Amino acid sequence: MKGRTVILDHWQGRETAALMVDGHLDDLLTDTDQPRPGTVYRAIADRPVKGQGGMFLKTPDGPAFLRQIRGLAPGQMILVQVTGYAEPGKALPVTQKLLFKSRYAIITPGALGLNISRTVRDEAERDRLLEIAHDAMEGSEDGLILRSCCDGVGGDDIADDIAAMAALAERVATDTGQGAETLVEGDGPHIVAWREWTAPAEVSTEPGGLEVHGALDAIEALHSPRVALEGGGAMFVEPTRALVAVDVNTGADVSLAAGLRANLACARALPRALRLRGLGGQIVIDPAPMPKKDRRSFETALRQALRNDDTDTALVGWTPLGHYELQRKRARLPLSEVFT
Repeated sequence: MKGRTVILDHWQGRETAALMVDGHLDDLLTDTDQPRPGTVYRAIADRPVKGQGGMFLKTPDGPAFLRQIRGLAPGQMILVQVTGYAEPGKALPVTQKLLFKSRYAIITPGALGLNISRTVRDEAERDRLLEIAHDAMEGSEDGLILRSCCDGVGGDDIADDIAAMAALAERVATDTGQGAETLVEGDGPHIVAWREWTAPAEVSTEPGGLEVHGALDAIEALHSPRVALEGGGAMFVEPTRALVAVDVNTGADVSLAAGLRANLACARALPRALRLRGLGGQIVIDPAPMPKKDRRSFETALRQALRNDDTDTALVGWTPLGHYELQRKRARLPLSEVFT
């Protein structure tokens, strides 16, 4: 099946959104039992952590950990936002840099300026969007980023989106309550899908859509560590307690260039494989054998593939044993912890 399909459904009692591209599962969002990223708390500073420059906070959903706490004293109230999911036994990761994000606009309290996404390159369009931003943010002390999907969208739709996010930011900024409290709930999978999957697509909202469009079979396949690669090779993506191991095999190809071909295919397929499985943290790739002179080609292919991925991933480099390391933000919970 050609084209893009966004499926908004429920699976195992959880709100779920799936993106199918040309009949293949390209992205998957599902609700969890943890607080959603984007949730805003009025939290209470609890106790500093010596040597780490951080502090534990009290929130309605349990302890949170905040870095860079200069000037923060125990007992002080503070506004923070959840940035990701907590590892087992650890506190929620939060930040003081709040973002109020919607489909077209991101309001940035404390970071002044009106900015247009750099992917909008047409100067006339940039001028149009900047005019909309000036009109919508007149008198505001917050910053604004207009996202790439604003390109070609009507001014009224963009202005309404800006106004809604600006009002939410203002409500949070003027909060005068006391004690730990949830001020804003993070967006669920269906809203995140509307917000982030902005390319033209067919949208399915009927119950059972995951099964009808073949997404359930694709989700079941994610429980296997094996990922088939172009050219007949395969990689095995296996999370451990310490890291995610990726082993690349050439399969039946025994030619001299087999290792490079398999490793380039791994580079192109890895972001999707990690995204669908919800894996982050330390990623260690054990590539198929290839000459050292080909390492640059592998790195270039991996960097290009990650450029189109929304999750922050740092390319750390090669180890003495010939492994390649990545550090990826834990933006999602592992699929194995969500679906049984």
